[in-house]
Amino acid sequence: MSDRVPRLGDEIDDYCPRCRLLLNHDVTSLYNDQPAKVTCRTCHNTHDYRHAQVPTRRKSKEREKKTLLEQVMASMPKPPDPPPAPSAPARKRRDLWAEVERIKGQKKD
Repeated sequence: MSDRVPRLGDEIDDYCPRCRLLLNHDVTSLYNDQPAKVTCRTCHNTHDYRHAQVPTRRKSKEREKKTLLEQVMASMPKPPDPPPAPSAPARKRRDLWAEVERIKGQKKD
C-alpha cells in the first residue's frame, strides 16, 4: 500500500473470513483516516478491516482428544506384569514321508 491516506472506495488487500483468503477489498468505512470496514470484491462480504493478517489456525479436536487421553493414561496406575508363559515341551519334528507311508500301510490292511 502506498504512503497516502486511504479513501472510501480504494482497493486494499485484506483477509476475507468468508473466502478464507487474502483478497482485494474496497474500503467501505473510515475511522481516524484508517479503514474500519471493507467489502470483499469476490464474495461481497462486508467485515471489519483485519490489516491483512491471516488468523492463527485452531487446534484440531483430534489433537486435543489425544492429549486428554494421554493425561488420563498418565494418571492411571501401571498394569501388573503378565505372568511368565509356561515353557512348552520341545516338540519332535515329524518325518512327513514316513507319515505318508504309514497312512498308506493302514489303508492296505
